[in-house]
Amino acid sequence: MNLSERHAIRRWPWVLFAAAEMATALAAQPGAIDFASPVMLAGPWVPADPHRIDFDRLPKIPSQHAVVSDVLAAGGHRVNQHNYLVFFGGRCWAMWSDGPGESRGAGKVPGHDRADQHVSFATSPDGRRWGASANLTGRPDPGYGWIARGFWVREGKLLALASRYEAPGYAGPGLSLHAWQLDSVEPARWRHLGVVFDDALNNFPPKQLPTGEWMMSRRDGKQNVHYLIGGVAAFDRWQSFPAATYRDGKIRPEEPYWWVLPDNRTIVALYRDNGRSGFLTRGFSTDHGRTWSLPVRTNFPDSTSKFSGARLPDGRYVLVSNPHPQRRDPLTLAVSRDGLVFTAMGYLVGGRHVDYPHVIHHEGHLYVAFATAKQTVEVLRVEVAELERLEKQQRK
Repeated sequence: MNLSERHAIRRWPWVLFAAAEMATALAAQPGAIDFASPVMLAGPWVPADPHRIDFDRLPKIPSQHAVVSDVLAAGGHRVNQHNYLVFFGGRCWAMWSDGPGESRGAGKVPGHDRADQHVSFATSPDGRRWGASANLTGRPDPGYGWIARGFWVREGKLLALASRYEAPGYAGPGLSLHAWQLDSVEPARWRHLGVVFDDALNNFPPKQLPTGEWMMSRRDGKQNVHYLIGGVAAFDRWQSFPAATYRDGKIRPEEPYWWVLPDNRTIVALYRDNGRSGFLTRGFSTDHGRTWSLPVRTNFPDSTSKFSGARLPDGRYVLVSNPHPQRRDPLTLAVSRDGLVFTAMGYLVGGRHVDYPHVIHHEGHLYVAFATAKQTVEVLRVEVAELERLEKQQRK
């Protein structure tokens, strides 16, 4: 057991106590957010049981489509998964996990946690026309793999993040988050900087808090959720704050995404529920990520898959996910005005296994990277103007 694990074990009882105290105190404040409310999806089009939504008949959101990488022809024995995007240096960059996949039979998607997995990348001038892919991380040590964890623009430099894991699976010993720095754009050359944080698998790259600090989620080797705060003094200077246990209770929170609410103080974290409730869960923080309320199950349907969100320049929030409770099809985009309740949802792509999205905003467009059957990297480009049409349509 390493030092960080010992500290986490000592802190979990305190985390539960602090979460209960915070929720009780804030609930008594006028106009306070109800941390226990399950309402995350609402509107005249939403049935009492959101699992009964006809997801295939949701309004279609127009988009332009591009394929970055496709290994479907490999017969189910290769994986392209964990897609991330960023615009930097006048071009769009994509990265993803690229490795051998355990065959699971005809019609089944391959596993994505085998040894010898590396991280690949490609670039595009506009997010639509993509060049050839290349290896970003290099091959891992025997018995290990790399999993793509996203791009981080820090102090004008582009960093790429990847976690090292001991295969098979991401839980257990040997887990650590690493960074590479882009030293040359043309040709692209990456230099390994070192370990960002030990015993860490983040879900998305860091974002800045209102304090100016960076924050990102951290899953440890026991699958508990923490938040790393720091990254200002150096790329590897962080404090870890525990937020949610994985095996205590019916909710098993995983793959968090977070954003700051309009009050510029409250943070909401959304979690996939590996307890397979078929709904997203969420928790809150009002002290810049140091303490968190316990995750509560919402009424927002989910297939137990990764999802991605973004806050737009106009203040709206978008969430791209697989809301069908029984399958990862289709991929949809939901819109919220307050970051708490989503009132519109539209159909992006489907008719096949589509999952693990990453959505970003750039110059009036949304770019959504996703995978088909864990064997492609694809990108949709959506005009932000389409969101207003979607909201108007579902207000009727």
